[in-house]
Amino acid sequence: MFPLGTVLFPSMPAVLRIFEERYLVMLARVLEDETSEFGIVLIERGTEVGGGEHRFDVGSVAKITQLLEGEGFVGVVAEGTRRFEVEEWLDDDPYPRARVRFLPELVWDDAYQPLFDETEKVVRRSLAQASEFEEQRWSSDVELVDDPVSAAWQLAGVAPIGELDQISLLRAETLDVLLTEVQRLTLGALEAITSSLGDDDDDLDDELREL
Repeated sequence: MFPLGTVLFPSMPAVLRIFEERYLVMLARVLEDETSEFGIVLIERGTEVGGGEHRFDVGSVAKITQLLEGEGFVGVVAEGTRRFEVEEWLDDDPYPRARVRFLPELVWDDAYQPLFDETEKVVRRSLAQASEFEEQRWSSDVELVDDPVSAAWQLAGVAPIGELDQISLLRAETLDVLLTEVQRLTLGALEAITSSLGDDDDDLDDELREL
């Protein structure tokens, strides 16, 4: 298990720099397995380095797709796959370990298409607007994959929202709930930006009402 300061969603990339001895040991053991997978969870309290952190109990499996050698570290490129919930944290050996249960895969229904389209519109416009005030990791023209379930998770992953909101999305039980919550949380985050700017930014308020 690899605790991080960020949330990993299914179908989203993770780029890691591994330099702590305990995680180098973990990486070596992971690579012995044909699947080359490990779990990523968000740190609730503490830091990524040194241990002793408190972790959330939901996360995603990361499948290694590429290794990069650096000076004093190993670079790992991985992609999120299945979601899981931690049932029990085990003793570190020497890295964090846990027993988990996998959460059900979300299922697509063609009836969700209008909701998907509206959610994509909200996320893309919100990314464009948020980028006017601070740099965003993802651009408003980010490309989504063709598979609608994977694309829905990607919308959750690129939406300009905080980690606690992302954790709530990771627990979604149905695809329509996921899409609805992505919309709600994205609009809420953008409204918070608007409020912090004061009452003079009427143009942004008007754009928010149009979303």
